[in-house]
Amino acid sequence: MAIPALGEFGCAKERKYMSEKNLLMLFVRNPELGKVKTRLAASVGPETALDIYLHLLRHTRDITQSLPMDKVVYYAGKVEEEDLWPRQYYKKKLQPDGDLGERMKMAFEVAFAEGYTSVVIIGSDCPQLTSDIINQAFEELKTHEVVIGPALDGGYYLLGMKHLHPEFFRNKRWSTEHVFPDTLYDIERLHLSHTLLPYLSDIDKLEDLQDNWPA
Repeated sequence: MAIPALGEFGCAKERKYMSEKNLLMLFVRNPELGKVKTRLAASVGPETALDIYLHLLRHTRDITQSLPMDKVVYYAGKVEEEDLWPRQYYKKKLQPDGDLGERMKMAFEVAFAEGYTSVVIIGSDCPQLTSDIINQAFEELKTHEVVIGPALDGGYYLLGMKHLHPEFFRNKRWSTEHVFPDTLYDIERLHLSHTLLPYLSDIDKLEDLQDNWPA
């Protein structure tokens, strides 16, 4: 009698688990004087704004470096070979052309084309974001189609999905308080199962810094 191959009679849940492939995408700006945190720089100056952004980048690296999934850093300007994102932990790519929505849509498109089954995107503006929250996002994607982390300013600090939904990236007023509610409207209009993560604060303006910067 032939011996069945390992897993031949395994349950569907086990086969599904074995096929899961997770990706965390990080959208960042190259830390260059005068080109980062421009709204904040209007109040504190470009040098201080750059220092704050470097702090945020390091925080984002520290909470993601050891996470148990593939990770890719998408640079806004140019790919930096030697910087605070070590190659042994992060793949590196250049953000495509277009507005923020087009760039995010194309990044998700590439990820799903590469075979990833759960994809999450974050930025580098949220000092309250933690490893546990990111892990929670991937856990939620096991039972939901979409997960979103709303920011208190009306945007979002995290978006995750199991399939590409281009509607999320169309006709959005980026960098305004309308981004999260408009995206949530799309999610509900498409009848997608979803869950919300905790509301957190991004650092974009002086009042964000005063209210939410770690002591």
